[in-house]
Amino acid sequence: MAKACVLLNLCLFISLLHLSSAARSISTQNDQQLQFQYHKGPLLTGKISVNLIWYGKFKPSQRAIIADFISSLSSPIKAQPSVATWWKGTQKYYQRIKSPKNTLALTLGAQLLDEKYSLGKSLTINQIVKLASKGAQRDAINVVLTAADVTVDGFCSSRCGTHGSSGSGRKKIAYLWVGNSETQCPGQCAWPFHQPVYGPHSPPLVAPNNDVGLDGMVINVASLLAGTITNPFGNGYFQGPKEAPLEAASACTGVYGKGAYPGYAGNLLVDSTTGASYNANGINGKKYLLPALFDPATSACSTLV
Repeated sequence: MAKACVLLNLCLFISLLHLSSAARSISTQNDQQLQFQYHKGPLLTGKISVNLIWYGKFKPSQRAIIADFISSLSSPIKAQPSVATWWKGTQKYYQRIKSPKNTLALTLGAQLLDEKYSLGKSLTINQIVKLASKGAQRDAINVVLTAADVTVDGFCSSRCGTHGSSGSGRKKIAYLWVGNSETQCPGQCAWPFHQPVYGPHSPPLVAPNNDVGLDGMVINVASLLAGTITNPFGNGYFQGPKEAPLEAASACTGVYGKGAYPGYAGNLLVDSTTGASYNANGINGKKYLLPALFDPATSACSTLV
């Protein structure tokens, strides 16, 4: 009986990871069975600034990892595959909506620092929304990034981050939050740079920026950013229940390269000097590991490599 209870709890925990709006879990989806639907709501369009709100202590080098990733989204570079090429995959969602205004241009906006933990080190989602409101209130995505010593409701137990919207009318803004999981749950939110909590225990990959926590955050920010622009207000593109949707990247959780399967990220590029695994080049010589994006035209997960 005790063993049955343990098994049931384990299954429930894995289900939570799978169904939440978080960017990550250690399981993968059968992309051939997914049928994405457009629910007639708006996608983000126009010139949008991505504002970063750093909550807690982050080194300048850590902030640069995320900031350069955001800038790389709209910065074509010679080195391929690139972050900008990965981001072009989201355009397929816009192309399926016949409207003359379906263009999007993201730029890195302001960076706000809250190194004194103004709301404490244990946050609720409502407090995350409050922090997000410190960013621009129009034509913006406000990204809240919490440090490794900050706990957030649901973090690690059911999600690695989330996205949503606040306000109303012309002041309605999109936001997302991602936490640094390095000391709290790297096996859940920074895989494949750390051994997973459940499933096959294959050796972890070397993080491309030599920072397990921040490289894991990049994966989650990328996933949630793709979900934010294609389903900003809960009525855009998604599959499954509105409360726990599978979106552009979360539908392809755990897939980073061709040949991926549970416990194996796929065939990736490897830096000959550092041994780090990656699949996208960014500005300033940065390298990143980015999740596959669900292709609405083929109903399959599309990878860069």
